[in-house]
Amino acid sequence: MKSLFALLALSVTATAMPAWADEPASPLSFNASLTTDYRYRGISQTRLKPALQGGADYDFGNGFYAGTWASTIKWIKDGGGDASVEIDVYGGYKTEIAKGLTLDVGLLQYVYPSNKLSPSANTLELYGALTYGVFTAKYSHSTSNLFGFADSKGSGYLDLSAALDLGDGFTLTPHVGHQRVKNLGSASYTDYSLTLAKDYAGFTWSGALVRASTDAYVGPGDKNLAKSALVLAVKKVF
Repeated sequence: MKSLFALLALSVTATAMPAWADEPASPLSFNASLTTDYRYRGISQTRLKPALQGGADYDFGNGFYAGTWASTIKWIKDGGGDASVEIDVYGGYKTEIAKGLTLDVGLLQYVYPSNKLSPSANTLELYGALTYGVFTAKYSHSTSNLFGFADSKGSGYLDLSAALDLGDGFTLTPHVGHQRVKNLGSASYTDYSLTLAKDYAGFTWSGALVRASTDAYVGPGDKNLAKSALVLAVKKVF
């Protein structure tokens, strides 16, 4: 579900086709990853440091899906709270509504166990996305306060991206997004990223240039958590 930081993905490839190769793939999949900086919507969640991440997804085979994902974080403790992990739980429905046009709608709960912030950092969002060809537009709308901001229920994030196949296993993904924090214009901003990925030897190598147009998000030592950076990661799906 987090699309603004780059992933360096690992995949397992077989050298020979097993006897059960024609059987349908399992609807349950898992993933594990390591990233040099967990950037979410352009803002570092880990004080510009690496994070461990992982999750699981289940495809019901009829358009419905559900999953969970988790990452180590630092921003809650930096803000005076007491949570070192983010856990996301989501579910939704994806279907083709017209030739070449896909609709994806769902609900996403961000959980920061024992975060002890007031208001709580826990956030619930509704989302909807339309994909046509290589282009995707997605809007996420908070039905609770947004990540601990007071009186921010009804905040929204608009995400526009494209997945461009360059051939030879290369993919280029430009992205622009805008986070609107309701009743707190100083915390609203626009973020950008450009990700280049390459499939090679069973791995997907990728890196992203990421930045956000704000100086409102600052960590310990006056670190600008929205500063321009190159983000790398490694992910395995099994």
